Amino acid sequence: MKIRSVTLRHMSMPLLNPFTTSFGTLKDREFIAVEVTDAEGRSGWGESVAFVEPSYNEETLKGNWHLLEKFLIPLVSAAEIGHPTELAERFAPIRGNRMAKAALETACWDLYAKRQGLPLAAAIGATKTSIEVGVSISIMATLEQLLETIEHRLQAGYKRMKIKIKPGWDVDIVDGVRRKYPDIALMVDANSAYTLADADHLRRLDDYNLMMIEQPLAHDDLVDHRELQRQMRTPICLDESIHSADDARKAIELGSCRIINIKTGRVGGLTEAIKLHDLCEERQIPVWCGGMFESGIGRAHNIALSALSNFTLPGDTAASSNYWEEDIVDPAVIMRDGRIEVPQGPGIGYNVNLERLAKYTLHREVFK
Repeated sequence: MKIRSVTLRHMSMPLLNPFTTSFGTLKDREFIAVEVTDAEGRSGWGESVAFVEPSYNEETLKGNWHLLEKFLIPLVSAAEIGHPTELAERFAPIRGNRMAKAALETACWDLYAKRQGLPLAAAIGATKTSIEVGVSISIMATLEQLLETIEHRLQAGYKRMKIKIKPGWDVDIVDGVRRKYPDIALMVDANSAYTLADADHLRRLDDYNLMMIEQPLAHDDLVDHRELQRQMRTPICLDESIHSADDARKAIELGSCRIINIKTGRVGGLTEAIKLHDLCEERQIPVWCGGMFESGIGRAHNIALSALSNFTLPGDTAASSNYWEEDIVDPAVIMRDGRIEVPQGPGIGYNVNLERLAKYTLHREVFK
């Protein structure tokens, strides 16, 4: 597979509703859409999930653009690609910058699958025909607003609710949700908002039959999470702390978590995500796929990844209509009765709508 050109597009899409976490509030999602083309004119699509500011991790949109333009695209263009798994080794001399690497690597995976006439899910070894999905819910001004949103999501068909928490918006809020919805599948996500000094407070969450508490402590921590997991019955799920299969191995051996969230961008691409999945399956650690407010391009990659066998917990790959007035793929990603069908067409299985793509493009550059 020889890459003829790479096109980077700086995109900005308005969210239907502002979304608040312990990091802050997001109103518009800016990201980089990556298009790779081969000599026959086929296109493969990927997406950088780095935010404008270094809040989720150290990467930023502008930093990803620089890495792609100056370092990663030249490595892809230097020689033919026999298989997308080769790119992890080709990118290895560049430290970190996993979201930039994933953006280009996933585009090459899509192109590879299209050249083979395979759905992306099949190309990575996945066999599920549909995936179960949950939904992530923002921190809100009042408990009443949160309960109303949960009710709307339940009526839409979502079977698992994830609510964001932070100091001052945690135990009492979970208590209020459980009083109205005692039996729903419920989890909380702290986005690194606490420290081990909060262990006594966090243990109060054990009373509410939660599926998990996601990343309660520091974004780069494994040791304190081990101590907190020893003190809690609720399973800890690690997100920001896991950048590779090797990180996952260390976390499992330490006992720092009982569940792992796999995000393709966070771990540097589909190749590493598959390795992480396989390790967790071998160690009997369930996994699920987290969301990063992806457009339909990134969402399609998440659907394919979630079709692997050990994704046994509902992910955050909600329908397009949960985030956008209009998505940039046709058809939009649709959820029915808590499930999304895995596309059976070649590659990601969704067509990028070039008119809507242009509508939300702030800047575009083509690299031959």
